[in-house]
Amino acid sequence: MPGKYWQLQSIIHNRLHVKSIFDYYDRIREGTINTRRFKHQDILPLIEKRNKKVFQIERIGASYENRAIYMLKAGTGKKIIMLWSQMHGNEPTGTAALFDLFNFFESPGKLSGDIEKILNNCTLWFIPMLNPDGAERFQRRNAQEIDINRDALRLISPEGNLLNEKVDEVKPDFGFNLHDQDIWYSAGNTSNPATLSFLAPSYNTEKQTDACRAKSMRLIASITKELSLYIPKQIAKYSDDFMPTAFGDQIQKKGVSTVLIESGGYLNDPEKQYVRKLNFLALLHAFTFISSGASEPDGVETYHKIPFNVKNKLFDCMIRQAKIEGEHSDYHVDIGIRSQPSAHADTFMIDDIGDLSGSFAYIEKTVTNPIPPVKIGEDAGAFMHRYFNTPQ
Repeated sequence: MPGKYWQLQSIIHNRLHVKSIFDYYDRIREGTINTRRFKHQDILPLIEKRNKKVFQIERIGASYENRAIYMLKAGTGKKIIMLWSQMHGNEPTGTAALFDLFNFFESPGKLSGDIEKILNNCTLWFIPMLNPDGAERFQRRNAQEIDINRDALRLISPEGNLLNEKVDEVKPDFGFNLHDQDIWYSAGNTSNPATLSFLAPSYNTEKQTDACRAKSMRLIASITKELSLYIPKQIAKYSDDFMPTAFGDQIQKKGVSTVLIESGGYLNDPEKQYVRKLNFLALLHAFTFISSGASEPDGVETYHKIPFNVKNKLFDCMIRQAKIEGEHSDYHVDIGIRSQPSAHADTFMIDDIGDLSGSFAYIEKTVTNPIPPVKIGEDAGAFMHRYFNTPQ
C-alpha cells in the first residue's frame, strides 16, 4: 500500500489517465457511504475514528434539534483553507468527498510529496455536515424550515450562526462552499449535463472583480483545466448574480477567496458516486495549487470563458415524437420525464409534453408503437418500466 500511495502522488502531479488515479482512489474511498441518503448518525463513527495525529476534532455547536456539528483541522501551514458542506440537507456529494479526503490524508506511511506540502503549507478546516437536521429528512432546509444559505445576514438559524462565527474566527484565505445542483442543468445551451458547476461569488451587485475574487477565479480556472480531462464539455459556471443573503457572497465580501462547487448529474450515476470522485479530485488539486503558490496567469480570462449552466435544459428520459392515441385524434409529441427525489427513494413523473426540441435528456428513445395518453404530473413508474426497462 505505501508504495502505491507514493505512486498516486506522481499520478496527481503528472495528470495521467483518469483510470489510473481512480483505481487508487477506490482504495481510499470511504466505503460506508454508498448512497446520497446518509444521515448524521452515519458520519459520527467516521469522525470519531480519525487519526488524531493528522486531525484535531472539535464539537463547535449543535443544530436546532441538538445534533452535534463538528469541525476538523489538519495541517500547520500559513495558508488557511476552510470547507463547509451540506448546508442543504439533501446535497451530500461534497460531504462524501470530504470523508474520502480524510482517508487519503491518513493513508499508511509518512506523508510526503504533494500531501506533505499541503499539510506543511496549509491549515485545513472542515465542517462536513452543517445541516444534520435537513440530512435526517433529506430536505434542503433545516428543522426551522430555514434555507441556511439564505440566512447570512439575519443569522436566524443556529447552523448559520455557527458558520459565520467560525469564518470570523478562522479567518481563512480560501473558502469552499460545497453544494449539489439539480441534475437537469446543462453546460451552456447544449445537451451536455453540467456535471460540476463552479462560481467565484460576487460581492456586490455590479459583479466587480477585486484581488480577492480574482484569486477565486484563477483557482477555478486551474481546477477546470484539470477536470476537463475527465468530463470534457460538462463543466459550467453558476450564476454570478449578487445574492446579499447568501453565505458565499457575504464570505467573499469579507475578503475570503470563495469557491462554490455545485455537483450536478452524470449519465448512469443516480447516487452521484462518480461525481463524488470528481469532487475529491477537484479539492485535492485545489489544495496542491494553493499550497504550492501556483499561479494561473490567464485564469480570470479563462474563468469568464466557462459557460453558464442552464436550468432545466435536461430531462432524465425522453421519448421523441411519440404517437399518442388520443380520444379524438392521434398526435405526435415529445414526452419528458424527471426523477423526484424524496427521503426514501427517487420516483419518476411525466414532467412535460409537447415540442421539447429545445431540450435534451440523459436517455432519449424513439417508440414506434402508439402510446396511450399521459398527463403532466402523472406517476411515470410503469411508463419507465415499459419503455426504459427500469425496475417496477
